[in-house]
Amino acid sequence: MNLDTLNQLPEPLLAWYDQNRRILPWREQPEPYRVWVSEIMLQQTRVEAVIDYFQRFMAALPTVEALANAPEEMLLKLWEGLGYYSRVRNLQKAAKIIMEQHQGQVPCSYKDILALPGVGQYTAGAICSIAFGLPVPAVDGNVLRVASRIAGDSSNTSLEKVKQAYREKIKEIIPPGAASQFNQGLMELGAIICLPNGAPKCLLCPACGFCAACRGGNPQDYPVKAAKQPRRTENRQVILLVSPFGVALRQRPAKGLLAGIWEFPNWLEEEVSPIGQLGCALGKKIALGKAKHIFTHIQWNMEGSLYLTEPFPLPAGWRWASRRELKEEIALPSAFRAYTKQLLAGDWI
Repeated sequence: MNLDTLNQLPEPLLAWYDQNRRILPWREQPEPYRVWVSEIMLQQTRVEAVIDYFQRFMAALPTVEALANAPEEMLLKLWEGLGYYSRVRNLQKAAKIIMEQHQGQVPCSYKDILALPGVGQYTAGAICSIAFGLPVPAVDGNVLRVASRIAGDSSNTSLEKVKQAYREKIKEIIPPGAASQFNQGLMELGAIICLPNGAPKCLLCPACGFCAACRGGNPQDYPVKAAKQPRRTENRQVILLVSPFGVALRQRPAKGLLAGIWEFPNWLEEEVSPIGQLGCALGKKIALGKAKHIFTHIQWNMEGSLYLTEPFPLPAGWRWASRRELKEEIALPSAFRAYTKQLLAGDWI
């Protein structure tokens, strides 16, 4: 693989970024804590979706110490709708380590940042370069797409050795004193110009004059990646069981998908309903319709129903939740957003 075309990138990229960068809250105040939280939120999540979450999170937990000491229920509620709840749990684990081992200050070395829970090579590189100005590459899927198109490189970017080659090349061309602007410029170029789907905006790209994919008219051919495994589909029934105590929720297992999160009881179509084990008398069925949610490797096709019932004691791992608790305290998976919205729009609780 020959990545030398990338040597031409720094100067036009920095000039383009200076004129075209988006105004984002973590960019305007790039303190280490803010940069770290923003990078965790941005993992597998669009910038537009993160901004409001970031501002609420910073208002509620403005310091590493506040994050380390926050109740888990509060953390999960602040994260509700962002998904991948392990991210915020790892954030708190890392905050506790920072309090214990780094005097409450986000560490400034790549090695120490990389050692924190929930931080991989890309995130560590982003924090080091943006918050501390260190010449460390931050290579994610966006950067691999931009760089492979410019270089016209057909190497399989799913392979770790290929990713490492790109990290080494990016590190080599980071301009002295401009690591933050350069890495953010690459990220920005991938986010708003060198798009993954549809037609990239090649004529607006600062690299167009020397980009192999632009000259060849085939940006869609890059990057080359291993074929994805097909996503598994599950057909599930979802029940909203409502009494004067509120709506019944069940806590998911401590490990696995949506670990430890409260949810509406649901089950695979081929499984036996858990509702029968509760020993309650169900009233009239109210159909809530179908909904779909896509996780990374699984797609849930759901059909929801609501039943009114008299109050009864719930077993361990279950609870009744009031309207106020749903709105202010309890985080429910976004998979059930359509049903949560219907529940809160009605007068059942």
